[in-house]
Amino acid sequence: MHLHKYEKLWLIFGVSSLIVFLTVLGIGAFYKGMHPPSHLATIDPQNVEAHEAFKEENLGLRQLDEDKYIVSVIASAFNYNLGKDEDGASVNNIRIPVGSTVVFQVTTTDVVHGFQLAGTNVNMMVEPGYISSLETEFNKPGTYTLLCNEYCGTGHHYMAATVEVYQP
Repeated sequence: MHLHKYEKLWLIFGVSSLIVFLTVLGIGAFYKGMHPPSHLATIDPQNVEAHEAFKEENLGLRQLDEDKYIVSVIASAFNYNLGKDEDGASVNNIRIPVGSTVVFQVTTTDVVHGFQLAGTNVNMMVEPGYISSLETEFNKPGTYTLLCNEYCGTGHHYMAATVEVYQP
């Protein structure tokens, strides 16, 4: 089989592009720790409070070990439900000590939402009927914005919260 020199150039270019793409994808997946969120757990989106992790008293930040935490969040109609404070007011921020490992577990009661913590590798799509979870470590102090990066309706731009990583 005889290939013209331009066909050979295009084949070399195409195969080289594929190799570069797969290399970048591999580095992002394995070296940087980016991976798709888990969709192994399902939940009834009309009754999320029946699940232990999403009962009102378990929402927000909970400490598991000395430096391991879990954050349970319910996304719904332009709001992240992070629980309530001692006065009964809705919590809109979370404080986490530097060096902590945090597992975010999120579900939604209505439509598809995004869950992105700007400046970190936390970025999940939250779908009704599933529990999305992702584990990350916070080694740098600062204030990070939690936002919805999936258009969920007319009040989408109001859907935000903050995560403060502080030096104890």
